[in-house]
Amino acid sequence: MEEDVGIFPAIRARDPNTKEGQMISALSTDIFCSTPGRLSLLSSTSKYKVTVAEVQRRLSPPECLNASLLGGVLRRAKSKDGGKVLRDKLDKIGMSLPAGRRKAANVTLLTSLVEGEAIHLARDFGYVCETEFPARQVAEYLSRPHQDTSEQYRRKDLVLATKVICKELMDLLNQDRSPLCNTRPQPILDPSIQRHLTHFSMITHGFGSPAIVASLTAIQNYLNESLKIMDKSYPPSSLGLNSHHIDSKPIHIDSKILLNHSLDKK
Repeated sequence: MEEDVGIFPAIRARDPNTKEGQMISALSTDIFCSTPGRLSLLSSTSKYKVTVAEVQRRLSPPECLNASLLGGVLRRAKSKDGGKVLRDKLDKIGMSLPAGRRKAANVTLLTSLVEGEAIHLARDFGYVCETEFPARQVAEYLSRPHQDTSEQYRRKDLVLATKVICKELMDLLNQDRSPLCNTRPQPILDPSIQRHLTHFSMITHGFGSPAIVASLTAIQNYLNESLKIMDKSYPPSSLGLNSHHIDSKPIHIDSKILLNHSLDKK
């Protein structure tokens, strides 16, 4: 992060009469600074823009970063008066960062990431889960011990039920509308659950929910491959099942149908 010269360029462009040392009227979407990524290779270092809103989130619960940790996140070079310089810059846009403040949350590797890089990491993780996870090979390997017909019947029921539960969780996480970077989307979930998802997002800086969805996608792919193997080895007619209407994609499974089916069997 640069020194005072050139800081808050978007704010100064909007109000060219702003003078050094004067409080600045900042919007939450204004860029506070740009910081190099921590996870990029040296040959392709990315820079991520950090908004005023993101800085405010890092200073607020659940993290409540102090000047030292915030300076590290923003990749500021350590100096004798580094904390004071950062506090002065925050004061200019109306943010208070008291000296001697104690952090509120445990520091993890995710603490060092700004939201832009955490989202980038989640996106890349999702791509790798979708394209590289060996769903078919894992399904084949785990299906080997289960060759008995009666066991296959029970196993197929379990796989179908697992698909429904995984989809239920994926659907919920995909509706997460936690604020990130320069966006603050309109919530669509009940506040009683969105509040907790937002807490998780602020601790992981946007990595958490997308990463879990990516992992569940890999699990769904494994379950789909398992069903294909069972249908190939034991056609639905031999198991007393009719699963031709079931799409291999998890999107089309109706949890109500499965629940009613289970109740009818009792």
